[in-house]
Amino acid sequence: MNITGNTILITGGGTGIGRALAEALHARGNRIVITGRREAVLKETAQENPGMAWAVLDVEDAAAVRDFCARIVSNHPDLNGVILNAGIMKAEDLTAEPFDLATAEATINTNLLGPIRLAAGLLPHLKAQPSAFVMTVTSGLAFIPLAATPTYNATKAAMHSWSVSLRHQLRHTSVEVLELAPPAVATDLMPGHAENPNSMPLADYIAEVMGLIEGGDTPRGEILVERVKPLRQAESGGNWDAVFTALNGR
Repeated sequence: MNITGNTILITGGGTGIGRALAEALHARGNRIVITGRREAVLKETAQENPGMAWAVLDVEDAAAVRDFCARIVSNHPDLNGVILNAGIMKAEDLTAEPFDLATAEATINTNLLGPIRLAAGLLPHLKAQPSAFVMTVTSGLAFIPLAATPTYNATKAAMHSWSVSLRHQLRHTSVEVLELAPPAVATDLMPGHAENPNSMPLADYIAEVMGLIEGGDTPRGEILVERVKPLRQAESGGNWDAVFTALNGR
């Protein structure tokens, strides 16, 4: 991935990791378009970063995604990168009676179907560019689940697998496929994350991520900061059970 001179769409770009990535890439000379559900936070982010563009998009709405893809390509014909970052993370009690499916369905729509629909709509355009990339944002929890958020973990595991397949299928095209797998980061993704002393400070996370991208340190297309490697490497290292217990208790 070239670190500058791109036109990049970032979903969920008004807050958290999405906003921090948008600002870091904007500062490095990229044209950034951020999207999300909440107009107010998108406008605020764009106003604080002159030259950044924004557009409202609910990735759960399949028809809206189709229309958006056509519009974004028309408005930004030089678009050559997309970061599929938008996501939600909610706790679920699978033992509840009755079990409420609303959270699971919303999580699957946002975290899995949303990025797949966006990629489907944008790939024909990206493949026509001399150099392009798709970056999925998964999680360390794709590899070791946090039992309190089962559907979130499952969608991130699915996106990891999907990213591997997409990378292989696009291997002879101009489109690079990257996967960003964060550890727990101090954002408002879930209540308490921002204040949790075990969460990695957002500024530190973004600085390490940008260093990895700039240095080309993305083995197998994965962008892994040091703090996520114990999760990513637990199974291959033969200590999956120990890491799972450390994360979830007995």
